[in-house]
Amino acid sequence: MEQKISQFVEQYLKTLYFPQVGVMDLLEIFIIAFLVYQVMVWIKNTKAWMLLRGILVLAVFILIAALLQMHTILWIVRHAVTVVATAAVVVFQPELRRGLEKLGEKQLISSMVPFDTKDKGRFSDETVERIIRAVFEMSKVKTGALIVVERAIQLTEYESTGIQMDCLVSSQVLINIFEHNTPLHDGAIIVRNDRIVAATCYLPLSDNMGLSKGLGTRHRAAVGMSEVSDALIVVVSEETGHVSVAQGGRLSRGLTAEQLRERFAAIQNKRQASRKLFVMRKGRPGHERNS
Repeated sequence: MEQKISQFVEQYLKTLYFPQVGVMDLLEIFIIAFLVYQVMVWIKNTKAWMLLRGILVLAVFILIAALLQMHTILWIVRHAVTVVATAAVVVFQPELRRGLEKLGEKQLISSMVPFDTKDKGRFSDETVERIIRAVFEMSKVKTGALIVVERAIQLTEYESTGIQMDCLVSSQVLINIFEHNTPLHDGAIIVRNDRIVAATCYLPLSDNMGLSKGLGTRHRAAVGMSEVSDALIVVVSEETGHVSVAQGGRLSRGLTAEQLRERFAAIQNKRQASRKLFVMRKGRPGHERNS
């Protein structure tokens, strides 16, 4: 009995293949798993999830057709693969673009190799205070406003949809721009560094079905802009006077002046901390770096 068992084990063990797993193999597995996870999270957070569910239903239908040997359906599927692939690229085009933009926002290479480049989207504390002062002055009288503060991703594409400007950020200028019945009050303004670079800009509207139905076009434009860029968008409601902030596809409503100041400080401190770390590394003497 034992001899039969040993012969059985030897017979089937010879047909098995046990690959040698090295460090590079483990690294490849980790990278592939990370990419698959990121793609799944990205699909789940976009309307591509509903489209993917439809594709899965079609895949199950094709599998059933293959099991039942429905030759006509299988012939149609084989000849429609190219058309379906092209159609998928067209249908998923907005989601693919947003996915690539989000990948660019992560700045993986620049975080590992901090090149000494000009810091984009840098603005001073004086600019922050001027924006906050203007925002809450407009909030008191329920003047609608939409202010886009540019960060790392340049907003030249949206800047070109408005009227070009080049003036220092000040509370009086912001209030005058968004005053009712003025030529520049409709649309958004874009702030780059410490200057207003464009007004009456058109922003992309969010198609997020989870947003409140009570939100108007101004708030949807703010969320849409935060979905396609890393900008911080400040909104003043014309109906309620409430101040909101859109960032990373999320909308925070009813902020106070201190809460808005904390939002600006968060993106300033993050940028300044990475810059100081690089300066410290760059300024160390040679013997300290070697040690």
